[in-house]
Amino acid sequence: MKLDLGEKQGVSILVLAGQLAVGGDEQLREAVDTLLASGRTKILIDFTKVSFMDSMGIGELVSSYHTVQRFGGNLKILKPSKKIQDSLSLTRLLPIFEVFEDEETAVASFASTE
Repeated sequence: MKLDLGEKQGVSILVLAGQLAVGGDEQLREAVDTLLASGRTKILIDFTKVSFMDSMGIGELVSSYHTVQRFGGNLKILKPSKKIQDSLSLTRLLPIFEVFEDEETAVASFASTE
């Protein structure tokens, strides 16, 4: 998995690429921990380029979500594929995550949670 970091209007945007699966998920956890340690608690994970996510990836996503919540922050998801949305729905996690199809809308949604 490849991970890039961007920022827009005070929201940290983690752009993932490849597979969020066994062996590649430590990068997500480390990135979220680094953001939280530097005081950034508004995190948007961009799934546009994620081709696959297995149960370990789902576990890391949930773990990251709970960690961000403990820090008083918010973690939201941008543009997951239908396959990833189906996985989140099947595991009954879709209602937990705020999912957006548009980056502008996603970034703006963090302003309403302040």
